[in-house]
Amino acid sequence: MVKAGIGAGGGSTEVIRFAAEVVRGRWFMLFAPFLIMASAGATYVYGIYSKEIKKSLGYDQMTLNLLGFFKDLGTTVGIFSGLLGEVTPPWSVLLVGAAMNFAGYFMVWLAVTGRISKPLIWQMCLYICIGANSQNFANTSVLVTCVKNFPESRGILVGLLKGLTGLSGAVMTQLYLAIYGNDSKSLILLVAWLPAIISIFFVYNIRTMKVVQQPNQSRVLYKYLFISTALAVFIMVITIVQKQKTFSHAGYVTTATIVCILLFIPLAVSIKEEVVLWNLKKGTLKPPTTVTVDNPPVVDPIHSPFPTTQVVEDQKPKVSHCFSDIFKPPDRGEDYTILQALLSLDMFLLMVGTFSGLGTSLTAFDNLGQIGFVSEILLSKWGFPRTLVMALVLLVSCIGHILIAFAFPGSLYVASVIIGFCYGAQITLIYTIISELFGLKYYSTLFNCGVLAMPLGSYVFNVRVAGKLYDREALKQLKLKGLSRESVKDLTCIGKQCYKACFFILAVVSFIGALSSLILAMRTRKFYQGDIYKKFREEEAMANREEPEMALSIDGTKSKLDR
Repeated sequence: MVKAGIGAGGGSTEVIRFAAEVVRGRWFMLFAPFLIMASAGATYVYGIYSKEIKKSLGYDQMTLNLLGFFKDLGTTVGIFSGLLGEVTPPWSVLLVGAAMNFAGYFMVWLAVTGRISKPLIWQMCLYICIGANSQNFANTSVLVTCVKNFPESRGILVGLLKGLTGLSGAVMTQLYLAIYGNDSKSLILLVAWLPAIISIFFVYNIRTMKVVQQPNQSRVLYKYLFISTALAVFIMVITIVQKQKTFSHAGYVTTATIVCILLFIPLAVSIKEEVVLWNLKKGTLKPPTTVTVDNPPVVDPIHSPFPTTQVVEDQKPKVSHCFSDIFKPPDRGEDYTILQALLSLDMFLLMVGTFSGLGTSLTAFDNLGQIGFVSEILLSKWGFPRTLVMALVLLVSCIGHILIAFAFPGSLYVASVIIGFCYGAQITLIYTIISELFGLKYYSTLFNCGVLAMPLGSYVFNVRVAGKLYDREALKQLKLKGLSRESVKDLTCIGKQCYKACFFILAVVSFIGALSSLILAMRTRKFYQGDIYKKFREEEAMANREEPEMALSIDGTKSKLDR
């Protein structure tokens, strides 16, 4: 028998214990991704520092476009981070991403500032591709972990975190103006060290936890949403004002300080929730001062008169299921293998929608991250399939492309908002749909595979369609002026007809993507009409029955209460 005392310790000890509980807690684990994703916007400020790359290294526009292509390639190809996430814990994926982020952008900064000899073009392409690819490692570690920890709120979480990624470029811009002033070379240095430092600081907190559905979970997530919305509105307003008026350095410091305050308000929300859990635990669980813990005799399960099911299961030969039953997938919502998911018709239809929708959106609009929660509300209240929401989003994006194709005064601004919203909504929907249809076991690989069609679509529509049609219209204008192609250095097209045919094609392709999503919605209608999160609630209930609610440690000062 072992005797353990409980109840000793003063106020300072209590504060230390509470602080430890906060850092290990579920809600602080939610705050960590909030900051990580809000700083992962290096690729979204490329337009600011790319001019400095062109000027410092003497590149022409074609070379700069080549760098931009490798930046997009690194941003969208996340299969390496996905595969690493299958075999290593989330923190290791986050550390690899931090190292890649710093190495890639730091080398770019060294080249631009002349601290190293001018690199070859392929070396610059490699540097910027490595730096941009680090974003996928942050996405994989953060998104996969959050979806697994909050499976019934995955739609809200994906929308929140991807929306923060879209805002991160504007956040980084405000911070760089406050720290370095209007020095785009220093912006490259900022995007090298800041995301890496934040990832390293929170590396312990990005971990998979036991699924516990708490009654106030949605309320807390919506608080995060309101704060993110306030952050987005403030950044939008201050960006417009900064374009109209000249700010002093003190003014930039003030706006950046407000941005930082808004970024850290969710920490107060998380601490408040941890206080509630702490008081609840202290109020409902009042162990005696001395607890007697009996050490039960160790029983050999093999020779026990009551053999357990676990022994029988352990005696079964373990066979790898990676290549078995490839064309006999489980029911939707269960854990597919990677090949089962990739070779399924559902994944093919999703990729068609990705190719058509995100490919055309990237061509029309570089990126405007939005926060979309409409699909979560429609699903939870009326069982409205997310796949059908995706079809509707693609139809709406058709309107944006048509507004640009048949331009009128002010149509470009309206189209930018429409296409940007649709882009953010599609990203959120695709990540969430993949988790719901194919399970979470191989989610880190599958959600990265699901967006592989995006860079392909961007290349086809941006280079093979938009580029060629633009050059064709520019040549027509040269002929009307009586000039030859050899007489000008750069082809320039002026007028709305330059992109009319291109955006009409994009509208048609988006419509095709909407049709593929509509077919997927019909195939998954019965699945979404059922209780798609029932499995997680059953697993949680079973785990609660199998494990005691609280187990006291030997010294009586630490509890293993599942939070």
